Amino acid sequence: MNCQTFRDLRCWQEAHKLVLAIYQATQTFPNDEKFGLSIQIRRSAVSICANMAEGFKKSRKDFVRYLDISQASLEETKYHLILSNDLGYLTSDQHQSLNNLADDVGKMLYGLITRLKL
Repeated sequence: MNCQTFRDLRCWQEAHKLVLAIYQATQTFPNDEKFGLSIQIRRSAVSICANMAEGFKKSRKDFVRYLDISQASLEETKYHLILSNDLGYLTSDQHQSLNNLADDVGKMLYGLITRLKL
């Protein structure tokens, strides 16, 4: 890995885009979701990036463990996207776009973990 900081990881960059997109999308959620689904999806999405950042300077084994936690947070985020869509809080286009971005992040995380385990 030729990265100097976690910000150099393409996976982190894409995950950060997902976080920003989720923050934007949740601005239109109903006010009664301010401390419910809105905050939950934001927290799970932020956790994806935060765990990558936290684990970056640790040992390879520990970094993989943090990336595994990022993957779990990503799966939680994907569920929140499904729920948000089913409740009508996201448009079809928003849901598709966010879901595609989440899938891309998942593929990158899987690839990074696989490379680090070699």
